[in-house]
Amino acid sequence: MDVNAAVAAAAAIAGVCTGVIAMLAFRWSERDQKRPTRTSLHTDPVLPPGVDTVLSVLRSSAVVLDEADSVVKASSAAYALGLVRGGKLAVEPMLQMARDTRRDGEIRQVELDLPRRGTGRGDALAVSARVAPLGSRLVLLLVEDLTEARRIEAVRRDFVANVSHELKTPVGALSLLSEAVMDAADDPEAVERFAGRMQNEATRLTNLVQELIDLSRVQNDDPLEDAEPVRVDELVGEAIDRCRHQAGTKQITMATNMAAPEGLGQGPGQGAAGRRQAGLADLHVWGNRGQLAAALGNLVENAVNYSPARTRVGIAARRVTAPGGDLIEVAVTDQGIGISDKDKERIFERFYRVDPARSRATGGTGLGLAIVKHVAASHGGEVTVWSSEGQGSTFTLRLPEAAAARDRGAGHGFAADGAHQGARPDDTTAYEPIPAAPEVLP
Repeated sequence: MDVNAAVAAAAAIAGVCTGVIAMLAFRWSERDQKRPTRTSLHTDPVLPPGVDTVLSVLRSSAVVLDEADSVVKASSAAYALGLVRGGKLAVEPMLQMARDTRRDGEIRQVELDLPRRGTGRGDALAVSARVAPLGSRLVLLLVEDLTEARRIEAVRRDFVANVSHELKTPVGALSLLSEAVMDAADDPEAVERFAGRMQNEATRLTNLVQELIDLSRVQNDDPLEDAEPVRVDELVGEAIDRCRHQAGTKQITMATNMAAPEGLGQGPGQGAAGRRQAGLADLHVWGNRGQLAAALGNLVENAVNYSPARTRVGIAARRVTAPGGDLIEVAVTDQGIGISDKDKERIFERFYRVDPARSRATGGTGLGLAIVKHVAASHGGEVTVWSSEGQGSTFTLRLPEAAAARDRGAGHGFAADGAHQGARPDDTTAYEPIPAAPEVLP
């Protein structure tokens, strides 16, 4: 009897222990399942219904924190910006905002400059952070990247300031000159001299307004709607004709590997090379003729203006093979003053001038290269520059070829495999009337 009682008591104790152990194991498993992990950040059921769907469509970077400051959910953009690392919010000011909001329930917003990760550059990432309570235990952090907006705003401010300055200069000069003409009414020579200067300032003002209009038309880099095949030799001929007077005044020889198209004379300023390589007449680009002519004309005009007297300016065109389709390269090379490395980074900015004094003397507005850049972008191409101080510069305009206008394969002009690539832009053979095209491309 005593043995049976002891066995029953032992069995009861064993059953109780088994039940306690099972309950503890269940509780432990339940707590472990509720612990957030990197893989569960995007599907944690602790979020209120519908919040996950709303956060997934927001443009802002979203981070949800629990009462322990652990990340419950974070969008991919939040990881890309470096806001979340190792399941924690990595930006201390934002983390402090989240704690303050959790404590008092107030919505907070602040703009911060964050260092960029892994770029090695000193520029910062401008963001706007907004923190709000999400239910009783969670906090929602929304971060908006303001870097591009700030850059555009800075460009706009600089543009307005530069336009105001550039317009004020000729307008002020016209005002002063008109007063001088009135005061010198009895001096015909003085009136004639002042009138000539007024005409120069009026021309400068007209050019500035026209280039502002041209820039406004192309600066959106939108694809062209009324594009057509345009002959490259005609663009080169028009650019040479546009600058022939300035080149002749400075005794600058203009050499090209393109034959002069019918209707465009050679003129004394164009080298004999312009009569060669007639086979290159089959080069066509797809785009707006007026914009392309203005862009190439700006490059040639700059080459003439920034070249010393009795030098040469070369214009060469060729077809090159590219993965997305053949390209047409038009390179303009001069023997001018060259461009420093720090200036090369900014020469395509609006109103930026390498030599302001020379630009004013030649009537430049500082918008020519900006127009070239936007014309190239709107035509699906690009413009690049090679330059060395004291040796000259080469500007290369690359544009998609109008393949439908070609009547032959890549058998004319430059080799399609880019055999001339790697030639030095300052090679003296770049300007000689040789059978092959001038080697002016970097």
